[in-house]
Amino acid sequence: MKICVSAEASSLDAQIDPRFGRCQYFIIVDTETMEFKAVQNTAIASMHGAGIQAAQFIRNEGATAVITGNVGPNAFQALSAAGVKVITGVSGTVREAVERYKRGELNETGAPTVGGHFGVGGRRGQRWR
Repeated sequence: MKICVSAEASSLDAQIDPRFGRCQYFIIVDTETMEFKAVQNTAIASMHGAGIQAAQFIRNEGATAVITGNVGPNAFQALSAAGVKVITGVSGTVREAVERYKRGELNETGAPTVGGHFGVGGRRGQRWR
């Protein structure tokens, strides 16, 4: 099974990026083999639609779940519509998160965790106003 983790760098030992649509990298991991592919997020600087673009990328990669810190309403809706599980509130390394997922320790999120435009301009942890 393939899952996607938002990350600050391009390895399994990278920290999870708390932003989904504006994360630095997407790490696509095969949960059975731990083989992975790191892809730089090309939508990070988009003024609008970063979450939707990210969700489309995840769907196209065939991932069945996303692990991240936060997810906005547009990305959440797009991921949910594509049948992708969304797991938020996760921190630590990508490797740790995948292992926790495999052990069934992470729960699916039922709603967006931040408003639209979270993380615009690289202001991590601050909501755009």
